[in-house]
Amino acid sequence: MPDSGEAAAAERARRTDRRVFTMVTGLLVALLALTLLSWTTVEETGGGGAADASGAPSVSDGGSGWQPSGGGRSGPLPGAAEVPDRPAGHAALVANPLYGTGRLSPRPCPAPELDVDEPESMEAFLHSVADCLDDAWETQFARAGIPFTPPRRVFWDEPGVSPCRSYPSQAGAFYCRASASIYIGVADVVDKWNGARNGVVYASLLAHEYGHHVQGESGLLEYYHEQRDLEQGHAARNGWTRRGELQANCLAGAFLGSVRVGYPLTDDDLDTLLTDAEATADREGGPESERTHGSAENSVHWMLTGWEEQTPGACNTWAVDDLSLVD
Repeated sequence: MPDSGEAAAAERARRTDRRVFTMVTGLLVALLALTLLSWTTVEETGGGGAADASGAPSVSDGGSGWQPSGGGRSGPLPGAAEVPDRPAGHAALVANPLYGTGRLSPRPCPAPELDVDEPESMEAFLHSVADCLDDAWETQFARAGIPFTPPRRVFWDEPGVSPCRSYPSQAGAFYCRASASIYIGVADVVDKWNGARNGVVYASLLAHEYGHHVQGESGLLEYYHEQRDLEQGHAARNGWTRRGELQANCLAGAFLGSVRVGYPLTDDDLDTLLTDAEATADREGGPESERTHGSAENSVHWMLTGWEEQTPGACNTWAVDDLSLVD
């Protein structure tokens, strides 16, 4: 048997081993806890900005006007395709990237023969022009780096209901952002335009409503509606509405000018367009509550500006210095 001295030494060695094991174990547990805490902090703070009372990420109008389309992550999932953001805020109105995309590319857009007395002929005509509009604006948005989805088309010959209004209505054609759709009555518009035979009138109407879709997809329509709704009284709200309608006139002119060779459109067609722009403007001397589309002079001015310049940048009605141009 070992003597008492050897036994005491062995016992001291065992105690030392237990203390060392306990210290090492404690350090490992502490390191593991710190690591878990670090991961939790990253997950809670690693995307989006400050949240408001509802828990939604806050949105600022500062900087370039580009805002994230959602919250929770600062970037796409690994391996996922990155989706570009849509402009927002005041910059979407006055400094939209779409304004810097240059002239719309000339393209063939042969419109079919139109018999305005036949709803089927009108529908085929509208679909043909809408195909050209889709192609033109998809190209332009790609240049701007802004996501774009073409609008739905509802060319009706029977009454119906959209998220924005029922139809037929006072307007033979309208755009509804809630459904991202263009609504046109294939017989209504012929009646409202007194049976006009020249198809360019209906191509212009379609291109104008498409212009509102361009406004929506470029990010400016939401901000425009928000700001208009904050105004007090008809005069202030209608000032916003006129700018939006005159811009849509100009965007329609830009498209039609870009396809005038491949459509084709002549100087007589341009005269028809400008006469129509004048006729669909606000009535001179009408009440302030009805001044929503601009004066006849300005309606013609913006249509002709689009036709000649053929670029979205020429249609920036939100940054004009001469306010008489948006009256």
